[in-house]
Amino acid sequence: MAEKIQMKVPLVEMDGDEMTRIIWQHIKDILLTPYIDLKTVYYDLGLKKRDETDDRITAEAAEATKKYGVAVKCATITPNAQRVEEYSLKQMWKSPNGTIRAILDGTVFRTPIIVNNIKPFVKTWEKPITIARHAYGDVYKGVEMKIEAEGKAEIIFTGADGHVSKELIHDFSGPGIVMAMHNLDQSVASFARSCFNFALDQKQDLWFATKDTISKKYDHNFKDIFQDIYEREYHQKFSAAGIEYFYTLIDDAVARVVRSTGGFIWACKNYDGDVMSDMVATAFGSLAMMTSVLVSPDGYCEFEAAHGTVTRHYYQYLKGEETSTNPVATLFAWTGALRKRGELDGISDLIQFAGELEQAAIDTIEEGILTKDLALLAEGEKKTVSTRRFLEEVRARLYRAHQPA
Repeated sequence: MAEKIQMKVPLVEMDGDEMTRIIWQHIKDILLTPYIDLKTVYYDLGLKKRDETDDRITAEAAEATKKYGVAVKCATITPNAQRVEEYSLKQMWKSPNGTIRAILDGTVFRTPIIVNNIKPFVKTWEKPITIARHAYGDVYKGVEMKIEAEGKAEIIFTGADGHVSKELIHDFSGPGIVMAMHNLDQSVASFARSCFNFALDQKQDLWFATKDTISKKYDHNFKDIFQDIYEREYHQKFSAAGIEYFYTLIDDAVARVVRSTGGFIWACKNYDGDVMSDMVATAFGSLAMMTSVLVSPDGYCEFEAAHGTVTRHYYQYLKGEETSTNPVATLFAWTGALRKRGELDGISDLIQFAGELEQAAIDTIEEGILTKDLALLAEGEKKTVSTRRFLEEVRARLYRAHQPA
């Protein structure tokens, strides 16, 4: 019997909600603790605990990530009015992901998990395409106003010195709608550095796209900040690594992406990244087959699944019914965090184990043992199994490469 892999520094573990919370524990029990002396600093980000602590626990988990450097997060509920009533919440708490992103000043990188028996809908794609989404500002912090009658809408900026600048948005002759949005140079610079660092880490080309020909100040500012930081801080590093930074317009980027073979990182502004990450995920197969990592410019990393809490399956589980929920993205959140912990702490066995576990999951899928969602997508012979059975099948394949303690 092999000894358990020893960890030097703990991971920050952020537990979550509903079906993914159940899967979270299954993964630990079946695939992690038999092999690793798992050390974590635990935070329960389940909705009830966030409500009990007035959401302080989310901020505490993010601050702990700064202390320990690496976190792994289960999917969590962002409550709407229905959830407020269902859970008898004090208020409609903000998205935990948004809170964590703001505290870490991070950029979200999402990459599809490739398996041979699930073919991309875009036939030219052979390698993963990673979407890097700027997770601040734009329409997500926009201010909107419904215009009911004739009149002028203006942007007004009052400086700290009292100086007033003004721009006409539109002279309305009747009803309409108006929105103002903003961004911060510091946030864009952090986004740029996170993207450049991630590209160097992955040794992949980085693409960035806006619509600076139309948005000559807002989008052009993104373009200029990226270019300035690249020239001053990263040009030589990219040349030494044999990779390229490439800028183009967003519409040209979409056309190039569809014609490409993949294998690069595509940096997008907030709204573009929101849309394109779902497009790439769907075209490659499923959101449940996407890795997601939040990376700060200071190097802090928080790994999570790209999907939600799978509410429908959770209600089936509560009734005692068997569920067939895809656990792969959640599993890869754990392996990503363990690999990063191993890299930072110089634990080669932990790095190797993360790779073996990922390969065992891929082998299970490629051998036709699938959860229901994957069975709808996969080619060849298939056997549909429950979530727990799938994880047990992964364990059986992991055993071939790594003897348990």
